[in-house]
Amino acid sequence: MPFSLRSALYLFVFLVLAACGKQQTLQGIFHQPTTPHETYARRLRQAGLDGTALGRDWLAAADQVLRDSLVVTLPFEETGYFRAERATAASYRYAVRAGETVRVSLAIAPGTQAHVFLDAFELQPDRAAPTHLASADTTTLSFSYVVEDDRQHLLRVQPELLRTGRYTLRIQRTPSLSFPVQGKNDVAVGSFWGAERDQGARLHEGIDIFARRGTPVVAAATGYITRVNETPRGGKVVWLADAAHGQHLYYAHLDRQLVQPGQQVRMGDTLGLVGNTGNARTTQPHLHFGVYRAGRGAVDPYPFVRRADAAPAAPRSLSARLGQWVRVRDQATDLRRSPAAKAEKLTSLPRATALYVLGAQADWYRVEQPDGQVGYLLTRAVTPAAEPLRRETVPAAADLLAWPKAGAPALNALPARSAVAVLGAFGGYWLVRNEAGLLGWLPQNQRKS
Repeated sequence: MPFSLRSALYLFVFLVLAACGKQQTLQGIFHQPTTPHETYARRLRQAGLDGTALGRDWLAAADQVLRDSLVVTLPFEETGYFRAERATAASYRYAVRAGETVRVSLAIAPGTQAHVFLDAFELQPDRAAPTHLASADTTTLSFSYVVEDDRQHLLRVQPELLRTGRYTLRIQRTPSLSFPVQGKNDVAVGSFWGAERDQGARLHEGIDIFARRGTPVVAAATGYITRVNETPRGGKVVWLADAAHGQHLYYAHLDRQLVQPGQQVRMGDTLGLVGNTGNARTTQPHLHFGVYRAGRGAVDPYPFVRRADAAPAAPRSLSARLGQWVRVRDQATDLRRSPAAKAEKLTSLPRATALYVLGAQADWYRVEQPDGQVGYLLTRAVTPAAEPLRRETVPAAADLLAWPKAGAPALNALPARSAVAVLGAFGGYWLVRNEAGLLGWLPQNQRKS
């Protein structure tokens, strides 16, 4: 990139940051009419930088990762790396269930002066464009949101232009409700959603939480009591309206009811005592707990109350290799869409393939091929490229290219008989390092031992 253009871009980034002002609070972020990412993109266009190669690449990367994301399993943690010389974005797709609270946090490593845009989306099979859920753009940020439907969600992480540095991303799930039986947790659930009832004539529309008779049954959310009555099936029941989430909570088989209709209750207040009234007379005392959502009826309550995810596994791989080149070790290995041995294979990588490390997750690296494809592979499948495969000489004058592609910009001119260290390969090109320490690419037919 010409020096003058790069200088202009640096100046623009500075002005954008100045315009953003101090770090925004989460409340301010969620109530602004456009997301921070959209605001930054609009300023790019207003400044005419969408007409530059780097500006176009930044906007294209933001759209591309919404269509072509990697897939992860929650809880998830990854240490990642931003590349200043390329406009990129990262995206992670994960499955969630209605009633879960998703908590996202991003920590920027000390010394990294990067303004980062973080956006969560819901993917819907009948819609081409994902639905935006939440966003933030502070240098150390976190936010959470309650899941409305069983869906695939996507998180996009993108830094502003011309910034480099490290970050640690964590995504976890917690319940959106407190547990409805005092002193218990989801280990006490003995019958789940969908189990057959009455010899298969109907299905269980809740969960059964077993506890001693007389154990307090508590409000799983703040709200007000709408019904306190007795029915042949549920026995002594209590209905609690959870207006904040647009749903009603159903407590059945109680031994005693300790609230009245219209009563306001706070999370944790006692509503009654565990029993086995109604059609549960022949079973051990338990609470039948149900969640009924407006316009949908009964939904599986387990994700609403299950225990929070344990802390995700921190990267055991060598995070020191972030932002460095590695190459495939002794034999071919598979690049996968997820950090899992049985995940979808994106491509097979032959020995000595050069890859750039963008992230470290448990025993996996997130890497980028020189053609831009990103995926996961096991850390043991690669070795640092800093140690050369061999040293060679260039028989004739040649250009050291920015990437392995015909017509790529030249980084440096290599005189005839130049010595180079061969570090890796890709697509008919060698990744080499010249005597001055500059990395670049040479066609394989231009080197000679």
